[in-house]
Amino acid sequence: MNGGGGDGVSASAASAPLDWKFSQVFGERTAGEEVQEVDIISAIEFDRTGDHLATGDRGGRVVLFERTDVRDHAADRRDLERTEYAIGRHPEFRYKTEFQSHEPEFDYLKSLEIEEKINKIRWCQAANGALFLLSTNDKTIKYWKVQEKKVKKVCEMNLDPSKAMGNGPVGGSVLTGSKSSLPNGGSKERTTSYPSNDTFPSGGFPSLKLPTVTHETSLMARCRRVYAHAHDYHINSISNNSDGETFISADDLRINLWNLEISSQSFNIVDVKPANMEDLTEVITSAEFHPTHCHMLAYSSSKGSVRLIDMRQSALCDTHSKLFEEQETPGSRSFFTEIIASISDIKFAKDGRHILSRDYMTLKLWDINMDSGPVATFQVHEYLRPRLCDLYENDSIFDKFECCLSGDGRRVATGSYSNLFRVFGCSEGSTEATTLEASKNPTRRQVQNPTRPARSLGSLPRVLRRGADTSGTDANGNGFDFTTKLLHLAWHPTENSLACAASNSLYMYYA
Repeated sequence: MNGGGGDGVSASAASAPLDWKFSQVFGERTAGEEVQEVDIISAIEFDRTGDHLATGDRGGRVVLFERTDVRDHAADRRDLERTEYAIGRHPEFRYKTEFQSHEPEFDYLKSLEIEEKINKIRWCQAANGALFLLSTNDKTIKYWKVQEKKVKKVCEMNLDPSKAMGNGPVGGSVLTGSKSSLPNGGSKERTTSYPSNDTFPSGGFPSLKLPTVTHETSLMARCRRVYAHAHDYHINSISNNSDGETFISADDLRINLWNLEISSQSFNIVDVKPANMEDLTEVITSAEFHPTHCHMLAYSSSKGSVRLIDMRQSALCDTHSKLFEEQETPGSRSFFTEIIASISDIKFAKDGRHILSRDYMTLKLWDINMDSGPVATFQVHEYLRPRLCDLYENDSIFDKFECCLSGDGRRVATGSYSNLFRVFGCSEGSTEATTLEASKNPTRRQVQNPTRPARSLGSLPRVLRRGADTSGTDANGNGFDFTTKLLHLAWHPTENSLACAASNSLYMYYA
C-alpha cells in the first residue's frame, strides 16, 4: 500500500519480512491454572501517541499501561547522545492503573440481563496531563478521565523520641543556628533568661506528638459522562471523530452520532431497520470514522459489504456514497456463504486512503477510490473450509476476529485459532505472510513461506492458500484448537510493535 508516498523507504526494505521477537507479557498463566471468565480480555487499544495502552475484560474492568522506555529517557538530544540511547529500542510498558468501568445490570422492562463485558475502548484527546477514553458494554457508553491527584497523608505520630529528631530544630528568636537541639524542639543552651520554673526537662517533652505529613500522588479514574438509552440492540462499535468533539456508536441496525459534552441526546445518522423485521437481510457489524475527514465514516455489514457515507449529503445517511463488495463467484454459493462473508471488523489506514476488513476466511484491503473490488485479499482460514460444518455446530464460525494495520500502512495483522496471529505485507512486491503464536516463543510454530515473484498491489498473492489440508491441522501442519482463539490485537501507531490478547494474558511483540 503506497498511499502515503514519499517516505524514502526502498521497495526491497519494505517487502522484507519482519523478524518478530517477544517483548513482554502481562497476566501470564501458570501451567494448569484455570482462567476466570471475568479475566478474559475483550478489548485492546493504543492511544494516538502509542505511549499508553488500554485493555478491557469481560468483568467490566479497564486496565491502563504506560510506556516506560520513552518516559525514562525523555531528555533533550544532548542527554540522549551522552547516554548513547538507542533510538531503535522497542517499546516497553508497565502497569499504570485499573478501574471498574461497567457493572452487570438488568433491564426490567425487557427482562434482559446486561453483562459488564467491555466491547470496545477508544482513546480521546488528552488535555492538561489527564487521559480521556470511551468504553462501552452492550448498552452503555462511558467517558472516563484518568488523572494524577496529589494527596496529603498523615503517615505516623512521633511517639518514639528517637524519631522526633526528624522534625528538626524550631526556628525563631529563641534558638541560634549553631546551638544544639533536643528532640521535640528542646535546646541545651538558653539564649534568654527565663524564670527557673520554665526550664526544659532533659530529653525534651515526650508527650508532645507531632504528625508526619507526606504528599503522595495517586491516579484517579472518574466517570465524566454516561451515554445511555440510545441503542435497542447490542453496541458493536464506537469511534472517535477527528474533530475531537464527536463520536459514533453502532449497533446491529443503527449508528448514532454523539457530542462528547452532551450525554442526554444523540443523532441517528444511519438506520437500516426495515418497516417489517421479516424483510431484514443484513445488519451492521462495525463502524469507524475516517482518520482525517470528520464528515466521512465507513460501516460494514453481515453480507460482506463496506459502505462509505458522507454526512454532508443529508442528516440521515441511509444512502451510501460508495459501496465496496466482492462479487460472488458463480456456482460457489452454499449454506455457509453468507455466514463466512460477514465482516467482523474494519479499520481505516492512517492515510485514510485504504480500508481493511476482516471476514471469517480472509482479510481484504480496499482502496476508497476503487469500488470494483479489493486491491488485496489475504487468506487466513482457507484451511478450515472443509470443516465449516463442524465450525457451525460448535458456533466457532460466528467468532469475530479483529484486524489492524501498521502505522506506515505496509502490513496488516489479524488473529486465528490456537492463539495464532498472522502478519501480511501489503506493500508493492511483498510476499510476507508470517504465522506467529501468542507465547514467549512466537516463532515456535512458524514455517518458511515459499518465495514468490513480486506482483503489483492490485494483484497481490492469495497468501497461505494451500491445496491438501488435513482435517486436523492448520496451514502449517499443526493441530488447531478452537477453544483458544486470538480475537483482539492492536498495532502500535508509529512502530512495529503488536499487542495481542490471548485469553487473560496480554502479549507484546516487536520487530
